[in-house]
Amino acid sequence: MSFGTRFARLATDVVVRRPSLWPVFRRLMEREFDKIAPRWDSMRSEDSFAAFEQALAAVEGPVADALDLGTGTGIGAATVLRRYPEARVVGADLSDEMLAVARTKVPAAEFRRADASALPFADDSFDLVTHANMIPFFDEVERVLRPGGTALFAFSIGADTPIYVPPERLRTELAERGFTDFAEFAAARGTALTARKR
Repeated sequence: MSFGTRFARLATDVVVRRPSLWPVFRRLMEREFDKIAPRWDSMRSEDSFAAFEQALAAVEGPVADALDLGTGTGIGAATVLRRYPEARVVGADLSDEMLAVARTKVPAAEFRRADASALPFADDSFDLVTHANMIPFFDEVERVLRPGGTALFAFSIGADTPIYVPPERLRTELAERGFTDFAEFAAARGTALTARKR
């Protein structure tokens, strides 16, 4: 396991339990992803987004505005656009280098540099908030998601994903914030979970 992988797992485990500690990890995470941005897509397997796609296909209700958090090179945003071609899709990430790649690959989406712990969006702005291999900040997801909207969390290689949150933890955190209608998915090596905001 590389330093980057170990660091990502440590940061995820700590921040999910204590979001206030995110500033300790933020700059290092940003630097790490800036560094790997040029080769990020070559590090993905063809089926990395299989569980993400399966969960997305099960999302109910119209999606006019979607937010892909930790969008990286825009694969999640592009996947959402394929499913909802008429939607406004925003990809947000801390890494300027990742966003530079995303803007060239997915010109139909809007990309913003943003910290997922303090999003620059108004309350109730989105019908769908997606995460692929991303540390979740549950309070912000709840805040920017419209009532009846869906949050989606996917991990490309299940429990072996460096940034990974077990489904039990996702359910607990989301239920505390009034989310319901949980559904779990597995495809290829990945896993995903969706939940609806009341």
